[in-house]
Amino acid sequence: MPVVPVTDSNLQKAASIIREGGLVAFPTETVYGLGADAWNPEACARIFEVKNRPFFDPLILHLAEYEMVFELCSQVDPRADRLMKKFWPGPLTVVLPKVEKVPDIVTAGLPTVAVRIPAHAAARELIRLAKTPIAAPSANPFGRLSPTTAKHVEDQIGENVDLILDGGPCEVGVESTIVAFIEDKPYLLRPGGIPLEEIEKEIGPVEIMKSSQRSPLSPGLLSRHYSPRTPFIILSGDLPKIDPGKKIGFLAFQKPPKSGLFQTVEILSPSGDLREAAVNLFACLHRLDNANLDIIYAEPVPEEGLGRAIMDRLRKAAGKG
Repeated sequence: MPVVPVTDSNLQKAASIIREGGLVAFPTETVYGLGADAWNPEACARIFEVKNRPFFDPLILHLAEYEMVFELCSQVDPRADRLMKKFWPGPLTVVLPKVEKVPDIVTAGLPTVAVRIPAHAAARELIRLAKTPIAAPSANPFGRLSPTTAKHVEDQIGENVDLILDGGPCEVGVESTIVAFIEDKPYLLRPGGIPLEEIEKEIGPVEIMKSSQRSPLSPGLLSRHYSPRTPFIILSGDLPKIDPGKKIGFLAFQKPPKSGLFQTVEILSPSGDLREAAVNLFACLHRLDNANLDIIYAEPVPEEGLGRAIMDRLRKAAGKG
């Protein structure tokens, strides 16, 4: 499994691997994706094998151009069309009715398909060169912390990937927002890189779907996801009594805790900027998870704008999603 920088020749090589049924990890603006040819069911099955991902959890298809939507979707709700034209390329995934030829393994047998155009130029160029939509969940074992650098990918699944394209750290740092158009009204399936407030400015009220309402229609609806191996607790008030014999980590939003009992402290954004916090979230969690701690405590962040996506990931990391 070579890790190579994003260059024209390496993008050509990666596209060839995709066309031949292989797996390529590549950068997007959100997190690194584990990509396969969306029209190749066997290649997509390998994604599930490498990630140890449940087959009932559908994949997002990444596109290079808006017109590719009509190869995959049987109908496009006018409100979805408005969102796509406003926020693409960008961290927005739209769930729409699929055409029959989209492989069932991609959609977990559902009649809908999730699509987006990434804002990362290398990702779009890879899709163009491969001449196919690319199915790509995050490039990590299922349920583990999402990768925002090529090193995260290499450490977690490197030996099972045919190529890793290193495009540097991801700019957004949390996964895409997912909005489904499956009934008369739109549903928010997963908060992410586009705040709900911005979506509602474009199309009006959006209902928030809880993971308990129905089986997963998209990635990220399971209650435990994006999880570190280390026990993880979100604080709801003051710090609990801490055993001085334990190695404790702390994930702070803006300021380090006054207590000196923590072995490792990570700060999401010293300035209190939620966008910066989202960018830093998974990198901070990876460092804490690799620090050989007994437990990690996390401070909640304000649930507004991108704070909603950050808290969604923190709750799922704690198994409280």
